[in-house]
Amino acid sequence: MEKYKLLKLVKKHGTPLFIIDHEIIRENYRRFRKALPKVQAYYAVKANSEPEIIKTLFNEGSSFDVASYNEFIEVYGLIDKWREKKKEFFIWDKIIFSNTIKDRETLRKINKYGPLVTYDSFDELKKIRESCNKAGLILRLKVPDTGSQVEMASKFGAEPGDASNLIKKSFDLGLKVEGLSFHVGSQCTNFENYTSALSITSGIFNEARKRGYELDIIDIGGGFPVLYDSNVPRFEKLADILNKELNRLFPEDTEIIAEPGRFFVATTSTLVSEIIGKAKRENKVFYHINDGVYHTFSGVVYDHWIPNFHSFKRGKKEICAVVGPTCDSFDKISLAEHLPCKLGIGDFLYTENIGAYSTASSTKFNGFEGAKILHINN
Repeated sequence: MEKYKLLKLVKKHGTPLFIIDHEIIRENYRRFRKALPKVQAYYAVKANSEPEIIKTLFNEGSSFDVASYNEFIEVYGLIDKWREKKKEFFIWDKIIFSNTIKDRETLRKINKYGPLVTYDSFDELKKIRESCNKAGLILRLKVPDTGSQVEMASKFGAEPGDASNLIKKSFDLGLKVEGLSFHVGSQCTNFENYTSALSITSGIFNEARKRGYELDIIDIGGGFPVLYDSNVPRFEKLADILNKELNRLFPEDTEIIAEPGRFFVATTSTLVSEIIGKAKRENKVFYHINDGVYHTFSGVVYDHWIPNFHSFKRGKKEICAVVGPTCDSFDKISLAEHLPCKLGIGDFLYTENIGAYSTASSTKFNGFEGAKILHINN
């Protein structure tokens, strides 16, 4: 968005202001579908759970990946007034609980819908049998995630060597395994992770079918790269690899699904923050702004996101620090931003491509409310 438009919005709404452009959401969704036409896209709600985002993707025909009952309810609200049979079909066809560990209460609440749920351990199987025996199961596998921005393998996924036993035990308990899933890590720029994961998964999938287990779903997870900078390989290159490998490794009747989150929303949002304080510390300019790592910049901490700051004003630039408003010294967003050194209190900065894993994990630490969220083109 042009700078003058951002400033116009700031004048009307104040700061910090988090602007979400729904036209970009639609463009990202359509780009994904065009590049991977055989893949059903389940938006990972955790990336940004704003109800308006969910509604826009719902209207585009997206399916949804939810991690909790509250995320499920956000999606369910859009179909609440539908006929019961139509609702049941939507939940069965377009929602997956991809969090491999679910509490008993959540399982009991969703049992009547018979949704897809993931698992990666025998203890989770027993819990599902007791509390959600109508569910369709997806076994999540541990796969390589080297080089991804956020790794997953240390917390999720069954060892490939345990997969056959976990599939057999599921059927022994009277449950139905419908397919396999994996996740190569968030913001994956090492495409060998995908090829390795598909190779591992296809071996297990095809062997299970030979043994008479009617698996028919492959969930390739998320991790699809966002073009944060020129070093990130283009998504279309990955899509070409995926299309070829999926056709080569799996039978034609296999249903392929994916869980894009960051890819749909990262580039949709811009944050405008205000400089509320300025100091010189160890010969470096520190800009204190009214947003920080406990709020919209939370992704700097747990998503390993590298922030970017831009000034509305020109001037001689030098390496500056940008820090948050809280009383915690941990609240340092970046200690190396190339910004004009003559900015003052009341001037504004803007940050691009901040739509994923930002407001979704914002807190109210120190009593700060966080950014106001503004939706445009929705």
